This record gives sequence, structure tokens and C-alpha cells, in this order.
Amino acid sequence: MDRYDGFREFVLARQEALVRSAYLLTGDAHLAEDLMQSVLLKVAGHWPRLIRQGTPEAYTRKALINQYISWQRRKRRESPGADPPERGNAHDDATVDRIILRTALTRLTPRQRAVIVLRFYEDLSERETAEILGCSVGTVKSQTHHALGRLRTLAPELSELFTETEEVRR
Repeated sequence: MDRYDGFREFVLARQEALVRSAYLLTGDAHLAEDLMQSVLLKVAGHWPRLIRQGTPEAYTRKALINQYISWQRRKRRESPGADPPERGNAHDDATVDRIILRTALTRLTPRQRAVIVLRFYEDLSERETAEILGCSVGTVKSQTHHALGRLRTLAPELSELFTETEEVRR
């Protein structure tokens, strides 16, 4: 029996969803791929234990979030105050909304962005999000509240979307 039995199948089955989550965290397709490769190296190293415990999906998600937060901390130390570039093309309303949202997401703290991605994109419960982030449910609620408030400030033209999202979650 190979120590990596099932790893290839896991990657093939979950890669697309995990890369989408990585993209939502990083806002950049190339960084998302780099993040996934980095995380999958860690997952491969722990694969036999993860299979025995039955937790490869949870471990991979948590590793993805933790690696993203680590990269953001390092990035902040290296280049403080860097703003995302402005975009100047003609787009339809949905595209403009996505660009505005993506830009606003980049202005959240790494932890707030992680909470928003896990809660609203991955559609995880507060409890599941807390488990992945290694914090309490109350912290998830607080981070979600602060992140949505910050998004309303950063992208007031999308504030209706954030209000609807918060009401649906209640």
C-alpha cells in the first residue's frame, strides 16, 4: 500500500472548488494556484494521518486559510499601504459589481476575508467556520459583522447586497 493512496483522487475531486476558494481569498488566479500548490504540499506530507482521521477536506481548508493569512502578514511587513490597482475598462453592471466586490474584499483583514469566503461562498455554518479558523462561534459572528460593515463602507453601491446576505443568514 502506497502512503499516498487516495491523495491523487482527493486532489482531482476537490481541486476546482479549493482553487475557487483560494482565488476568492487572493483575488489573483496565479496567486490562487501558488496558494493551492503550497497547501497541497503540506497536505501530502500529512496524508496518511489525515486518511486515518478522516479529515483531509477539513485539514486542507484550514491549511488554505492559514497559509493565506500567513502570506498576507508577510506581505504587509514587506510593503505596507499597497492599494490594489484601479481598473478602467467598460463592463456591464454585473462585471462592475464583481470588480467592486473583489477590490473591496482585498481591503478587508485576512481573517475577515476568510470568514466572508467560508460563510458566504463556501456556505459553511458559523460552527464549521469557527472550527476551520480555530476560533469561537462568537468570533466568527463578530468578524462577519465587522467585515460586512467594512464592505458596506468600502463599496456603498453594493450595500444592498450585503444587507440581503446578512438577513438571509439570520
